[in-house]
Amino acid sequence: MICLAAAVIGGLMMSRLTKKLNLPAVTAYLVAGLALGPFCLGALGIKGFGFQSLEQVEGLSVLTKTALGFIAFAMGSEFRLHQLKSMGAKAITIGIVQAVVTTLLVDGVLVCLHLLFPQVISLPAALVLGAIASATAPAATLMVVRQYKADGPLTRLLLLVVAIDDAVGLLLFSVSFGIASALESGAVNVLGVIVEPLLEILLSVGLGAIIGILMDRVEHLFHSGSKRLTLSVAFVFLAVGLSMLKFNIGPIHCGFSLLLTCMMAGTVFCNVCDTSQELMERVEKWTVPLNVLFFVISGAELDLQVIANPITLLIGVLYIASRSAGKYFGAWGSCKLSHCTPAVTKHLGITLLPQAGVALGMALTAAALADGALVRNVVLFSVLVYELVGPALTKRSLLLAGEIRVEGKTSSRVTDTPREHISIH
Repeated sequence: MICLAAAVIGGLMMSRLTKKLNLPAVTAYLVAGLALGPFCLGALGIKGFGFQSLEQVEGLSVLTKTALGFIAFAMGSEFRLHQLKSMGAKAITIGIVQAVVTTLLVDGVLVCLHLLFPQVISLPAALVLGAIASATAPAATLMVVRQYKADGPLTRLLLLVVAIDDAVGLLLFSVSFGIASALESGAVNVLGVIVEPLLEILLSVGLGAIIGILMDRVEHLFHSGSKRLTLSVAFVFLAVGLSMLKFNIGPIHCGFSLLLTCMMAGTVFCNVCDTSQELMERVEKWTVPLNVLFFVISGAELDLQVIANPITLLIGVLYIASRSAGKYFGAWGSCKLSHCTPAVTKHLGITLLPQAGVALGMALTAAALADGALVRNVVLFSVLVYELVGPALTKRSLLLAGEIRVEGKTSSRVTDTPREHISIH
């Protein structure tokens, strides 16, 4: 508990410094995590002062998964019917096109590297990294939007595209990983390449929809604000817990996506409940400390050892450069096709650069490949760069698009008002 307290306080204190540098609070929390991690202060071995090993950080995964569940639930609330009618088609087009373009571009660059230097990277690893490149980090994006109260066409489209991007990325990764496994083993697994990823998406959407409907029905039984908040938190806990279940139907391995399950629960609940907006605001305030802890722990998970390997650095730089180009030009081209405004067309691609948990989860699955360790290290290096730079770039793009209103210094403090004296005589 002392370590968790140090993490939250350290993150908040670091945010005071980054505010003077006009950087988002997310960057402060990540840097604080890096400082408290096993490669900095944690290496001193002082109990309760920093995270002393990566195993200790990984032991807090239940907290990070829960925080990610609340973030996904909040993003799902952006899929309101009136918004989908005006932006749904554009968001789907952009979400699919930019993800596919990014995958193809990264694949192209890394496959060329394989052909020139086969000893540096294998073909299966190149294909898998291309698919991982499509994933975008919803957590960092949402935190920047919340901190600066950003709103407008770019912000609303961004939140929809990021949510769609995760579903597309899951499909792309499953197909690429299936092909990579086939190249190594010489046998094609149709169930693993096509059936299982589609089933995971359908099961996640179905489970999320059921949870969203149940939440609405039970919510009507209570009128107290505190009880309705408690109920909302409990249902998100339920969604996170159920999304971790795995089972088999004959030869088919079945599971759920935490992000898709919680997003769908938020989407359904906010479209069937008339009082959802007020309740979502309550949940948002309740989860602030949890979100701070999530990003500090994410910063502590960043492995600085990957920087020491020159091959990882070489592939990592190529991966980051080609992924950034794919995200920017994929979003730019699809925005042009969808007839978006010039501001959205120009800035959307930059806001899609952050990458974190989803990509790391894919890299963990790719560890089964012969070059799985290389894939993991390249993704770790890219996450290190994108997590530290991405939020600041997202803020800059939203600012240039005119969707962040600069407020100057504000304070939430309210001076205590003494109660009126009551005589008991």
